[in-house]
Amino acid sequence: MQVGTLLAGPVGWLVIGYLGSLAVLLIASFWEVDPLSGEVVRNLSLTNFQTLIDEPVYRTIALRTIVIAGLVTVTDVLLALPIAFYMAKVASRRGKALLVVAVLLPLWSSYLVKVYSWRTILSENGPLNWLLDPLGLHGPGFGNVAVWLVMSYLWLPYMILPIYAGLERIPNSLISASEDLGARPGHTFRRVIMPLVFPAIVAGSIFTFSLTMGDYITPRLVSNNQFIGNVVFNNITNDLPLASAFAVVPILVMIGYLLVARRLGAFEHI
Repeated sequence: MQVGTLLAGPVGWLVIGYLGSLAVLLIASFWEVDPLSGEVVRNLSLTNFQTLIDEPVYRTIALRTIVIAGLVTVTDVLLALPIAFYMAKVASRRGKALLVVAVLLPLWSSYLVKVYSWRTILSENGPLNWLLDPLGLHGPGFGNVAVWLVMSYLWLPYMILPIYAGLERIPNSLISASEDLGARPGHTFRRVIMPLVFPAIVAGSIFTFSLTMGDYITPRLVSNNQFIGNVVFNNITNDLPLASAFAVVPILVMIGYLLVARRLGAFEHI
């Protein structure tokens, strides 16, 4: 009872701060901007959403953001699975502790430091081109590929840790039983490990997908292309209703993603 009383205040402020601001965002998306005065007119209208649908540029930006978020998520899953499996099932206790620290270590450094480091690496005169020039190759430079690479690096720990936790919960006896019954490693991985670790993969993908959808700093530093976050940031002072309407797009995409994941049974064993 005392614990509930102590948590009531912080939880209440969280609900007010998060859900309250989200409600204001949704309401503001239905407002309009007066074309003459530039002032916000608090009349409910679907004009902003109609603009997002009718204007090809907004559809292109939304599609670009969703595709990059999907590619980042798939990339991080492919990278995180072998790393997490080695950490959970192969490494010794001491090696496991060192690997956990190695995964967490990038999270201790500044987000901007990491992005600016990648900006230096991918620049025209950066280390990557310096290494590739003797081979007659050239780095990707700044663009969508750079955004994909940087975000895959930034959010990889958020994928490794949930998968590692999910693999830790799988008894080694299940894997041994599969091997004793004659299953090959690939078959054991597909039929035993993947179904059990799938909820953890979904949990990690929620982080990587949503963080990529909302990021605007990385695209601004390593690409000239616009993403949803950039449009929202650039219009928040000049056209608040349009920025609010565009900010609703990632929310709707994430709701759809969560509904599909739930229908696939991803949350049944969480």
